[in-house]
Amino acid sequence: MSIVEIIILLINILTIIVIVDVVLTWVLDPYHPLRQTLDRIVEPLLLPIRRVLPYMGGLDFSPFVLLLLIQLIGRLLISLLIR
Repeated sequence: MSIVEIIILLINILTIIVIVDVVLTWVLDPYHPLRQTLDRIVEPLLLPIRRVLPYMGGLDFSPFVLLLLIQLIGRLLISLLIR
């Protein structure tokens, strides 16, 4: 497995974790073990984004921004490694 394949795999796993975490915030109690585990992974990534984003009337766009950043950084890394 090449380094590019590993990066793609990590990007996909992190993307899925973020999406699952967002969905579970709507359906699971905050103290559910699965939700707490995912929050431990995702929240440290979301906090810097939340500090920068303005308040949007109760809507949290930080997971969307995080997903965009994950994809952008992944593509940048891959393009640098392929050269």
